[in-house]
Amino acid sequence: MRRREFIALVGAAIVARPLAIQAQQLGKVYQIGFLASRQDRERNDFFACFVKALEQLNWVEGQNIRIEYRHADGRPERFPTLAAQLVSLNLDVIVAGSTQASQAVQRTTSEIPVVFGAVTDPVGAGLVASLARPGGNITGVSNFQLATTGKILELLKEAVPIVTRVIVLHDPTNDAKLGELKELKAIGAGAGVTIEAMAARNAEGIEHGFSSLEPSPSIGLIVLVDTVTLANSDKILSLAATKRLPAIYQTRRFVDGGGLMSYGTNFCQLFARTAHYVDKILKGTRPSELPAELPMKFELVFNLKAANALGLAIPPTLLARADDVIE
Repeated sequence: MRRREFIALVGAAIVARPLAIQAQQLGKVYQIGFLASRQDRERNDFFACFVKALEQLNWVEGQNIRIEYRHADGRPERFPTLAAQLVSLNLDVIVAGSTQASQAVQRTTSEIPVVFGAVTDPVGAGLVASLARPGGNITGVSNFQLATTGKILELLKEAVPIVTRVIVLHDPTNDAKLGELKELKAIGAGAGVTIEAMAARNAEGIEHGFSSLEPSPSIGLIVLVDTVTLANSDKILSLAATKRLPAIYQTRRFVDGGGLMSYGTNFCQLFARTAHYVDKILKGTRPSELPAELPMKFELVFNLKAANALGLAIPPTLLARADDVIE
């Protein structure tokens, strides 16, 4: 065999081998679990953002991936059972949509790779050893809400200066939200604002909490986003409007639904980022090799229809700083 022919043959073999491996991988359908806090998959826009991002990375459901979807229907106590269901399916990777969901999966498996999509404090929650070096089988994207707690109170006061008492709606079983509440109380004390907790574990608790409130121009509302508040967003918006409470939320989902204002991470972007983790894990990277991410941006959103209904005039300087204004 001539030297030139030999080189050409070896080169062709080198090229053909990766192509053959790729062809084998294309024949496999990977199994992905998705554990959500609320809503069936057809109405979950965060899940839709995740699926869209997967498709952009060439992972298409029904072709090379299959997704097992479970949701807690706004009841965090269901997470352990749902996590056990997913783990029993021997999936290739599981995406968990909240701190409590992630902790439930963590307690159930130490082998299946897990990607979290909206965890307030991954280190404090015991999910990762550190952001740079997660260790174990879990990594993902944090919403870093604890760092924005003071800003939320500041923005509410700037929008409605008359507010001196702020009600904080949260799920008392969520340790991450208890940490945010503690931070709000400390900041409020220094700013001359009284912070009061409205603890609610379900829809009935939310209704009971609002029923005891007497409307007053000096009262404002902060809604901490979690499994319970997200699942009952329509109810919260309706009750806040009935009580004429100026409210700030941690996600624009509430503002899109008629709430006054929000400040926080873009949850659609967070779940789109989880798709990139899933992509790398399905291609062979271990979760321990993938640093957990913090959000790059926080967005401020106002709804002027809600402001007008409350008889509020949002300061123009504040509106000028907004990322979006719904008119």
